Amino acid sequence: MAKVPMSPTETERCIESLLAVFQRYAGREGDSCTLSKREFLTFMNAELASFTKNQKDPGVLDRMMKKLDLNCDGQLDFQEFLNLIGGIAQACHDVLCGQGPPGHPQSKKL
Repeated sequence: MAKVPMSPTETERCIESLLAVFQRYAGREGDSCTLSKREFLTFMNAELASFTKNQKDPGVLDRMMKKLDLNCDGQLDFQEFLNLIGGIAQACHDVLCGQGPPGHPQSKKL
């Protein structure tokens, strides 16, 4: 009896999507395994535009890059990129669970 190939699970598809998005932006300026500052800004403006458009402070993306760049090499590797994605996912989860930042009324719905 031949095995029928299983379709990827939703979680597996999400991981594949994260890898594909990272690869779409990484390497435009050199190393295909990291995001340069310009690649990071391009990613943020294209993929997280609702976040960047709502920022009043023009330096917020520069500060984010510096904070995410744990090894201070001026680039974001995939693990540092995942820290960004994980932080955003955690913030969304907190809002859904009504555990937003102190002093901010939160809704159970987005």
